Amino acid sequence: MQELKVLAMGKTLKILGFVGSLRKGSYNKALMRTAMKLLPEGVTLEVFELGKIPPFNQDFQSEPPKVVKELKAEIRAADAILIASPEYNYSIPGVLKNAIDWASRPLSENPFDGKPVAVMSASTGRLGGARMQYHLRQVFVFLNMYPINRPEFMLSNAADYFDEDGNLTDEETRRRVQDLIKALAEWTLKPKEKPKQP
Repeated sequence: MQELKVLAMGKTLKILGFVGSLRKGSYNKALMRTAMKLLPEGVTLEVFELGKIPPFNQDFQSEPPKVVKELKAEIRAADAILIASPEYNYSIPGVLKNAIDWASRPLSENPFDGKPVAVMSASTGRLGGARMQYHLRQVFVFLNMYPINRPEFMLSNAADYFDEDGNLTDEETRRRVQDLIKALAEWTLKPKEKPKQP
C-alpha cells in the first residue's frame, strides 16, 4: 500500500484495540495478538485492557474514574479502533459494552466520534460472532463512527484454528486478519466528510 509507506516516513498510524473477553485462553485475544504481528509498515496497534474498568455509573460520567479518563485519552489519541470480541447471548459482551458506555459519556465529549473502526470475532459456534457484530454496528451509528464494511471477519469453529498455546495456525485465516488490518488502515487514510450533528 503506497499510502502507508508514505505515512511511515512522517507519521505512524495508531490503532487502539479492544478485546471483548477477559478469559485467559480467549480466541479473540489470540486474534488480536495475531493482528499485532501482521501490521503493515507505518502502523502500530496497542490494546487497552478492559477488565480494569469498573461498572458504568452515570452519576460519575462527568468525573469518571482515573482508568476511564485514561481510556478516553487513548481513544482520542488513536487514529482508528480495532475490536476483537466473542458473542455472548446473541449480543455484545458486557465488558465491551461497559467500556463503550463509559467512554462515550457525556455524549458532548464522545471520543469515538468520527473514528474509523473494524471488528473481528471468533466463536466456537457456527456463526462466528455475527450477531454480536451486527449489534455492535448499531452502536457505531449512535457513536458516529466509521466502520469498514468489507472484509467482514467472523471465525466459526474457532478451536480448530488455534494450537494449545493460542497461536493461529491456519494460514488462510492469518491472511484474512492481515487483510482486515490493511483495509482499516486504508479506510483511516481515506478522506471523509464528517456528518453534521442535528
